[in-house]
Amino acid sequence: MKWIAKIYPYLKRLIDMVCAGLGLTVLTPIFLIIALFIRLDSPGPIFFRQERAGKNGISFCIFKFRSMYVDPHPSKGYQRDHDLRITKVGRWLRRLSLDELPQFINIFKGEMSLIGPRPALLHQIERYNAHQRHRLDVRPGITGWAQVNGRNALTWEEKIEFDTWYVAHCSPWLDLQILLKTAWAVLDQSGVYFHGQGSAWSTSSKE
Repeated sequence: MKWIAKIYPYLKRLIDMVCAGLGLTVLTPIFLIIALFIRLDSPGPIFFRQERAGKNGISFCIFKFRSMYVDPHPSKGYQRDHDLRITKVGRWLRRLSLDELPQFINIFKGEMSLIGPRPALLHQIERYNAHQRHRLDVRPGITGWAQVNGRNALTWEEKIEFDTWYVAHCSPWLDLQILLKTAWAVLDQSGVYFHGQGSAWSTSSKE
């Protein structure tokens, strides 16, 4: 089975490109509908963009559907379970994980993968020790081992441990398991908090 481990990174990239290409084609009508609802719900751009750390720590611009007000009023402050900075449409986008769909663009460009550690903020990787930096050995993903094992119920350190374990044990069978668990995690909604625009991704986030 060693030959599978050797070719899987290349096969995984091929799968990512095919899935991202099909996804962007098939989901275009849904993209347009979501964009319309975002525009009608609150003023501001359709997409949220932010610099994140990719494979080997190389930065890239991540795409998400905007789910927060632009320059919210100070009264719209952070609350753990009901962040007033999040728009009405944004709340549903996050609940259904639809805000992540534009990351198919990042996958197609080769900056992300379907499965992998969630892309961290640039200042976060500066805090990594030598062991934790192995999290950057693969492309970040839309979903990953940490997301199906607790998501926001995990501490920052626990997420990194799950991610480094994934990097060391990545295989077609593990990725298939993550995909199946992801569907359940989205439906179950456990460990999901609706705060922050980013995610483990940021200092206040839903990941």
